[in-house]
Amino acid sequence: MGTSQRFGTTAMEQAEAVIVEQYPRLVRLAYVTLPGTSGRHTRVLLAHKAVQRALPRTGRGGPGADGPGGPSTPLEDVRIRVLRASLAPAGRTRAALARFAWPPAPPFVWGLRLWPPAGGIDEAARLLAGASGPVRAAFVLHRLDGLPEESVVRLLGAAGATDAAAAVREAVAVPVGDAAGPDGVPCAAEELLRALRNPEFDASVVSARPTDLLRRRRRARAVWAATAALAVAGGFLAAHTASRAPDARPLAGPVAAGALDPARLVKAPTEAWADTARVDFTAWPARGARTTDRALLARALGTWAARPREVPVTAAPGTPTDPPARPPQLLYAGDSDGRAVVLLLDADRVVRYAEAAEGPRERELAFARTDESGVTTAAALSLGRTGTAARYLLAPWIAKAGTRDLTRAGDAAKPLAVAADGVTASTAVPRTAGACDSWPALELTSSARIVEKHAFVLADLGALTPVHLTYTPLPTGPGAVPARQPREATGAAARAAWAPVACRLRELPGAGVRAVNIWDFADSDLPDGGGRAVWSCTRASGWPGPGDVLVQLRPPAGPPQDVARARATAACGRFGQHLLAGTRWRSPAGRWYQLAAGSREVTGITATGAVRADSAGRTLVAPAGPRGAAVRVTGRLASGAGITALDGAAGGRD
Repeated sequence: MGTSQRFGTTAMEQAEAVIVEQYPRLVRLAYVTLPGTSGRHTRVLLAHKAVQRALPRTGRGGPGADGPGGPSTPLEDVRIRVLRASLAPAGRTRAALARFAWPPAPPFVWGLRLWPPAGGIDEAARLLAGASGPVRAAFVLHRLDGLPEESVVRLLGAAGATDAAAAVREAVAVPVGDAAGPDGVPCAAEELLRALRNPEFDASVVSARPTDLLRRRRRARAVWAATAALAVAGGFLAAHTASRAPDARPLAGPVAAGALDPARLVKAPTEAWADTARVDFTAWPARGARTTDRALLARALGTWAARPREVPVTAAPGTPTDPPARPPQLLYAGDSDGRAVVLLLDADRVVRYAEAAEGPRERELAFARTDESGVTTAAALSLGRTGTAARYLLAPWIAKAGTRDLTRAGDAAKPLAVAADGVTASTAVPRTAGACDSWPALELTSSARIVEKHAFVLADLGALTPVHLTYTPLPTGPGAVPARQPREATGAAARAAWAPVACRLRELPGAGVRAVNIWDFADSDLPDGGGRAVWSCTRASGWPGPGDVLVQLRPPAGPPQDVARARATAACGRFGQHLLAGTRWRSPAGRWYQLAAGSREVTGITATGAVRADSAGRTLVAPAGPRGAAVRVTGRLASGAGITALDGAAGGRD
């Protein structure tokens, strides 16, 4: 037989029929599984590529044909191939590196930008942005396609996912009933899932817009002109043995030619923010006294495109600094503290250009990510610092501004003057070195035209975009109570939680942090009359998804005690809602104890090693072992799964 028995002509025809019939569902699976770091256009192309290349090749075994757990239907074969292609771009495995294999490149579409329509798979992908690829795939297969958990485990295992069972457990535990957006506003996740399960919903449909038409025309003309110039130069060199060196001057390439014209900058209407469902940087109007200064705007665009070596450039991790492919949106152009400042929005990034007010000297560029920004994370941009003070450009929907010292929980916010163009008065910024006796922060109030009685807090960590501060209070009921969403850090309990932790913000990188949340996940009685302590997890979430966490024990008196740290983790976030931590603690009587506490789903805690103790609840207290002796703390969840204490390196289930 010229082909393998499994994927002969008949099997290939069956696989083709499956792809055609199930195409929208397969695209949905691929799109949600793919990492979101590549952008919506590339993600759409990779998703369709993964599905269209899922047709098996003649003469080769299927994805699961080598083992007893292999798939038994053409649909499962195709799903595995789609999963393998979708999980591959998340990173290169060692085996791939050994074979010099690279993640698959997307197909290329000239002249069009593609993205999924609103209310579909893009919203589902955002809901799962902080989860790993296997978890996102398991969510689609189980929660949307309705496959049993054991079938999903088998498919993920055949696709090469590590610990497929754990991925399925995490996907099952993803909260959707009370899910909220990054600004604490409900995002109607249940309605989204119902829409995605609707048989009439077609995930393969995309929206398309042309790229810069004039730029493409100029590019074509430039290619023909360059070809003609090369022909003339070739003839000249052939006729003459010596020639003068050509005049080499830097030119903006044809890619950016259409975007470097100040007259083509996009400007949003003044009242756009009050009449749109998308309240983010795209709703900012162009403000400032120099929005018509074409010379300044041309220098800003030209510096961005050329990026001379003498111009310092700062960028948040993962933020591209390449020139714009289309005219960006103008947010601000004006003078601030002796500097001319221009703020531009290009897709999912904001660019700040600054120079001396009297001319093009002391230029600098700063880039920041803005993807999925909203009412709070698009509320302010830094115009620059002068010593220990700064000015900010506030969003047009900010009705009131004030400053607050985070280290003083009982102090009220002080009013902050704001000019008609949205620029604040100069206000103090936190000191990054030396003694920390205060930590200034912005307390802003949204206009009632978009949301009523909504105040929130932003902290300046030295980057272009301030950081949103939130607070999640202690659970108030048994394990059946749904997990609470982060709240704004404006209430009395939030201010009390932030006061002893505020100065630790200086340990975070200035760029790349989107929000910081303090989660009080447990409280416990301390032995020897030590009072009641609160266990908290402070999570600094980055724009890509993973974040750094610090677990602390806050006794009723004295400073908090550090318990554990972890970097680039999902712990203490939407997809890391189960937490267990343990530490040694010295009581007022001078005795040492081993303490441990878990989040609301923890039903039992066990200590082994130098300390052997067991507790049938969310907290544990036992006499401590010798200092430095190893202690392992594990727990049990209400679901029956196990959890290991966060130890500063990693945390998770057994």
